[in-house]
Amino acid sequence: MSIGIVACGAIATHIQEIATAKALDLTIYPLPPLLHNRPEKIAGEVDALLIEIKARHEQCAVAYADCGTYGALDIVIERHGVKRLAGNHCYDIFAGAAEIEKLMAENAGTYFLTDFLAKSFHRSVIVELGLDKYPHLRDDYFENYSRVIWLAQEHTPELEQAALDAAALIGLPLEVITVGYSGLTKQVMELLAN
Repeated sequence: MSIGIVACGAIATHIQEIATAKALDLTIYPLPPLLHNRPEKIAGEVDALLIEIKARHEQCAVAYADCGTYGALDIVIERHGVKRLAGNHCYDIFAGAAEIEKLMAENAGTYFLTDFLAKSFHRSVIVELGLDKYPHLRDDYFENYSRVIWLAQEHTPELEQAALDAAALIGLPLEVITVGYSGLTKQVMELLAN
């Protein structure tokens, strides 16, 4: 069965790795990861891409959590009769919603990183917030945070250094929780189940 997946660009490569490992016939249509900086645009972009690809595939799905759309993405999902990944954000997907809820209950001032965000932090956060030009605004942006937790999918020295660098850029201590890909793999397989 031919399956088309509209995916967040931050997890598209991981989904392709899952598809290869599980010998799935998937075509992945990634959207730019920087859409997360403008979540009000995610639903519209997903909608437009689903309209474009639905006739090409026997089944379509959406590899996004809600991602700050506050239900707008679910309206698109319902209109197209497709499924999306569960959760409010990719942190739920990688670590599980219960774990994220527990970590936030322990410390509501937690800033989460994924591997993608650790690698792209300078571009995705520093440049996007203008902190490369106005570094004095850092404390204004991050004053309510007290720690960074890296939800490590692959705990490599390079990624750990990227996570340490990201935490240092915003002046917070780093904690590491290795989560792997099992949560994403489970959700992708559930997404594709009829």
